[in-house]
Amino acid sequence: MVDSLFLTPHYLANPYPIFASIRTDTPAYQTSLPDGTKVYLVTRYADVLACLRDARLVKNVHHARADVPPSALMGSNMLFADPPEHTRLRSLAHEAFTPKFVNQLRGHIQAIAEHLLDAVQEQGQMDLVSAYAFPLPVTVITEMLGVPTADAPLFHQWSSALIASGTLTSDTRAVSPEVAELMQYLGHLVQRRAQAPQDDLISAMLRVEQHGDKFTQAELISTAALLLIAGHETTVNLIGNGTLALLQHPDQLAQLQRDPHLIKPAVEELLRYVNPVQFVNRFASEEMDIGGVQVAQGSRVLLLVAAANHDPVLTDHPEQMQLARGNTHHVAFGQGIHYCLGAPLARLEGEIAFTTLFRRLPHLRLATEHIAWKPSLVLRGLQSLPVTF
Repeated sequence: MVDSLFLTPHYLANPYPIFASIRTDTPAYQTSLPDGTKVYLVTRYADVLACLRDARLVKNVHHARADVPPSALMGSNMLFADPPEHTRLRSLAHEAFTPKFVNQLRGHIQAIAEHLLDAVQEQGQMDLVSAYAFPLPVTVITEMLGVPTADAPLFHQWSSALIASGTLTSDTRAVSPEVAELMQYLGHLVQRRAQAPQDDLISAMLRVEQHGDKFTQAELISTAALLLIAGHETTVNLIGNGTLALLQHPDQLAQLQRDPHLIKPAVEELLRYVNPVQFVNRFASEEMDIGGVQVAQGSRVLLLVAAANHDPVLTDHPEQMQLARGNTHHVAFGQGIHYCLGAPLARLEGEIAFTTLFRRLPHLRLATEHIAWKPSLVLRGLQSLPVTF
């Protein structure tokens, strides 16, 4: 059933009925991805939550399988690490990427949003993705890291290649030219900041030291790449998908416009409802039971957070968008030790992006009936979103 539907127009347009069917059928559905990779899909909220907290499901494939050769690519960051290495890397990154640091960005993020809308205000139309949803978070994260804003299009190209290669979610060892260019670029930037520190995140990570422990150069480059990509790709999808959902639910949008204080629970509901990230990747380090299904050691397990967030066990009428519902303990940012480090930044950017957009353009409307989704399994995002105002 699932194998024939992955990445088809039907699946891309609305994967949630497929997720619901899997939830009903089995706790862990064994299938193949379009590239032939054998996986188990976990879709039920209780199972996904338990798996996110289960130390037997590891991020580093080498802790589950002995037949996978080491990969030099992106091998030194939190995304692929398990304790104790994950604990060490996350602790070092958190020293530089603190909630206090993020909160200080509010005024600057607001100014970026206003500037982007100033540029299109008189046009009466725009592609919301390319004109607003993409440049807002990419400007924020590149400036945070100390990357010249003029290079932002390069990073979009590089991150798209990284996601398309499967590097962020699997045990792939392929190194695309774009990925190599990204790592080389960041390596040069780290070297420059080591020689002449500035007021940016890379300089802050170079300064971080805990009990004599610091980032190695390879770890810092890899962590910077992770922060750069995770710091904008998911938020682009939150803003784009969230705006589409609001325009498709005018009663909910009107409620938000009447009560701007609703924005915090609204962002939580949009995270649950539109799911910028569809699944997270794990490997079974030993034979284990998931909801009564025996999963062999070394198996790749996809925890479908998007399916879990639409499980009736989590909330009543999950297929309805209800902004006042707020945070129903959704798993859009994961859970456990791998909970998204950038969650405070994503929430802040979402609050500012939606509030500013609908304050400045109160008559925003869809300009097309054709909604084009990117052909991606792990991230759900729009290719474009034409609007008028």
